[in-house]
Amino acid sequence: MAAARFDAVPTRWPADGAANPDTTALIVIDMQRDFCDPDGYVARLGYDVAPLRAIIPSLRAVLEGMRGWGAIVVPTREGHRPDLRDLSRLKAARSRRGGAEIGTAGPLGRFLVRGEPGWQIIPELAPAPGEAVIDKPGYCAFHATELEAILRHRGIRRLMLCGVTTDVCVHSTLRSAVDRGFDCAVVADCCAATEPAHHAAAIGTIQTEGGLFGAVTTSEAVLRALPGRTPETN
Repeated sequence: MAAARFDAVPTRWPADGAANPDTTALIVIDMQRDFCDPDGYVARLGYDVAPLRAIIPSLRAVLEGMRGWGAIVVPTREGHRPDLRDLSRLKAARSRRGGAEIGTAGPLGRFLVRGEPGWQIIPELAPAPGEAVIDKPGYCAFHATELEAILRHRGIRRLMLCGVTTDVCVHSTLRSAVDRGFDCAVVADCCAATEPAHHAAAIGTIQTEGGLFGAVTTSEAVLRALPGRTPETN
């Protein structure tokens, strides 16, 4: 499959040439019912989930495009063991103060507990057969997971990131990926935060200092660049 290069800021991505599908992965972060459903964890914290749901059509288009290009897709899910042994006291206390203590019962089962309905990825973005789903107990997808081992084993060098929330789990994963030497791009309109200002600030931070944490692109730019779709504009 042909290589691709994507319009982005502060520079086109990758900056050093073109990306090949066999060395590129799309990381889809935490598009779960607990975050995106009106009956889920985030809604119980008092936030409007409409901004999180608004990205679903664009993200689905990018997901299908990247699959068709041949890149590997790695969805993630945040959640804890049913016995909560992997839940820190500090994280539990924060969720309690917010009004939706992790592990307590909600309309979609126990909040952020593995195996519960709310922990599942939303049907619109369901993993394809054979895709390795990363189950993570923290915000960063590299923390206490096999993500890095999977990426290294597959020879992945470049990561495109989407999902929720921009300022927490997406940014935590992005920063950790950069420290590990991965070349990263974030698809801005395929990410969302519970507060629009937090999303804007998180996206702006990526672009500083010549691309401190990589590049920022859009779903339109991704789809335009993928071989077999509308030809990329040089």
